[in-house]
Amino acid sequence: MKIPFIGRFIKSPKDAKNSLFSNAYAFFFGSTTSGKVVNERTAMQTTAVYACVRILSETLASLPLHTYRHTERGKEKAIDHNLYYLLHDEPNPEMTSFVFRETLMGHLLLWGNAYAQIIRDGSGKVVALYPLLPDKMKVDRTSAGELYYEYQTDTGPVILRNYEVFHIPGLGFDGLVGYSPIAMAKNAIGMAIATEEYGAKFFANGANPGGVLEHPGVLKDPKRVRDSWNAVYQGSGNAHRIAVLEEGMKFHSIGIPPEQAQFIATRKFQLNEIARIFRIPPHMIGDLDKSSFSNIEQQSREFVKYTLDPWVSRWEQAIHKSLLKPDEKRQYFVKFNVDGLLRGDYESRMNGYAIGRQNGWLSANDIRELEDMNRIPEDQGGDLYLINGNMTKLEDAGIFGQSDSEV
Repeated sequence: MKIPFIGRFIKSPKDAKNSLFSNAYAFFFGSTTSGKVVNERTAMQTTAVYACVRILSETLASLPLHTYRHTERGKEKAIDHNLYYLLHDEPNPEMTSFVFRETLMGHLLLWGNAYAQIIRDGSGKVVALYPLLPDKMKVDRTSAGELYYEYQTDTGPVILRNYEVFHIPGLGFDGLVGYSPIAMAKNAIGMAIATEEYGAKFFANGANPGGVLEHPGVLKDPKRVRDSWNAVYQGSGNAHRIAVLEEGMKFHSIGIPPEQAQFIATRKFQLNEIARIFRIPPHMIGDLDKSSFSNIEQQSREFVKYTLDPWVSRWEQAIHKSLLKPDEKRQYFVKFNVDGLLRGDYESRMNGYAIGRQNGWLSANDIRELEDMNRIPEDQGGDLYLINGNMTKLEDAGIFGQSDSEV
């Protein structure tokens, strides 16, 4: 049965109006030193920002996400737990798990926070998760010190209790609310927008800088002369047309050519600047200047270790905190599988498997699962752990060198 999520919003508590303070640190989007307005939408119109957000969002959304239970031998997938299906397949009837995680990760990267409303049944079990827009959310405390979330809807603000909101905060000052990477680095992004706009206007002007029309006398109607000049010669469609100057008029270029303004160098530097904000290797967003066949694989591994892993840990711990019931937290846990991103080439994997198999810490089925192959039945030896026959304990090594009479 589909549960309407808007209808599950609760009414504002009486003491919400007397809140002590707000935790919503406001690093406002807005104008920058370059004169360009930066917000989450204008930033996404910059190709480098779009590429970084897309790479991180799609990568995290594509990772296998499973719910496990602790066992005496380690762990096993808790397929029978309600969270397994919600997180792995469909968090709500309208979204797949990929779309849900991609959406929330995009919110995290643009606003510094990701929110989703938690729909529970009468026993407190989570039955659905719906994303909420971060720019409509405010985190605050009641006079009793309890956290609550105020969400702005078309019909006015509504209040959600802390157990009704799945919240993943990014880097912040108080650990409760994150701040936006876009807002914190808006000057760098604003400069990227400015250089891109400069290049577009340059080519819109026929790839020629602006200039001045000089007339030896006094013009009675300079606006008419300027408009007639622009109508014939302005724009990339009018490039390389032959100009005709009458009455002794002269054209003087006053613009700075792009090469003198280091236009290309500036654009490439801003590409790396934005990649630095999101900690993305430049080769992943199309900058291959300092990349080679030998170092791209290492940079890709560093991307998993230093960029993706912190986000994965943030997600896992937020899920554990908000979605598991108190009596389940010691028994169950949620884990992303990043092993596939760290896999080497085929030859390297086979050599590694051979070492593990020969030294007894990998079985045939362990290897087959890592390679996404079907398991060998247990009665055929698929779960056996074997070692080479010439290996023995160090304390027994001298026994074999003794004669039968000495033993």
